[in-house]
Amino acid sequence: MTSTLDKLHAILRRDLLTAVRHRSGFVVTLVGVFIELAAFYFLSRAIGPGFRPDGVEYFPFLLVGTGVYTFFVMSAQAFLSAVQEAQQTGTLEVLMTTSTAPAELLILSSISAFAGNLINLGVYLLAGVAIFRASMHANFFSCMAVSIFSLAIALAVGIFAATLQVAFQKGSALLWLLGSGLWFLSGTMFPIQTLPRPLLLLARAVPLTYAIDGSRRALLEGKSVVELAPTLATLALFAAILLPLALAALSLSLRRARQNGTLSFY
Repeated sequence: MTSTLDKLHAILRRDLLTAVRHRSGFVVTLVGVFIELAAFYFLSRAIGPGFRPDGVEYFPFLLVGTGVYTFFVMSAQAFLSAVQEAQQTGTLEVLMTTSTAPAELLILSSISAFAGNLINLGVYLLAGVAIFRASMHANFFSCMAVSIFSLAIALAVGIFAATLQVAFQKGSALLWLLGSGLWFLSGTMFPIQTLPRPLLLLARAVPLTYAIDGSRRALLEGKSVVELAPTLATLALFAAILLPLALAALSLSLRRARQNGTLSFY
C-alpha cells in the first residue's frame, strides 16, 4: 500500500508540475466552460420556463446532465490516451517489465487526468450556479453516495477503453459509442421517459442513466439517501460488476498482448 501511494504521489506531482508549466490551458478551459454554459442557458430561455423535465427548471437539468456525461467521456479518454501515448512512444513494453502490476500501472498513469476531470466537473457546476444562477438544493450525503458509485463506474468505463486499445487498438470505438449513442439514451438533455418503450428499456440498462438521474435528484431536488435507495442500489450493482470485470479484462489483454508481441501496436 505504501509503495502504491508513493508511486501515486510521484505521478500526481509530475502531472501537476506539467500542468503548471502550461497555465494557458486553464484559461482555455475556463473560456470553453463559459461558452458552453452560456449556450445551454440561452437554449433554456428560448424553450421557456414552461418546460420543467422531472419537475425541475431546464437549465439546471441540462447543467447536471451535460456535466456528468462529459466527466464520463473525458475519463474514458484519459485512460485511452495513457495507453496510446505509451504505445506511440514505445514505452509500454518497458513499463510492463517493472515490478508494478500492469493494470495498476495504467490506472496510476491515468489517475491525475481522472482527478482533473472531477475538478472540471466541480468548476462546471459551480460556474452554472454562480454565473447563471442555476437553482440547486443539494443534499450532501446523497451527493457523496451517488458520486462514490458513479466514480467507480466511470473508472470501469475508462479501464474498458484501455482494454480495447491494448487488445484490438480500438479504444476509440468506446469513445465513439459514448459520444454518439449514450448521451441520447442516458437522459443527458431530455428525460428518458419520452423515449419509445424499446429505447426506454435500453436506456435503463445503461449505468450512465442512473448516474445522471441520481446526480440530478441529489443536487437539484435534495433527495435523501433513503429516497435515492433504489438508484443507489442500482449504481452499486453496476459498480460491483463492472469494476472487477474491467480490471480482469485489462490484465488479460495486457498478458496476451505481451505474449503475442503486440503491446506497441496502435
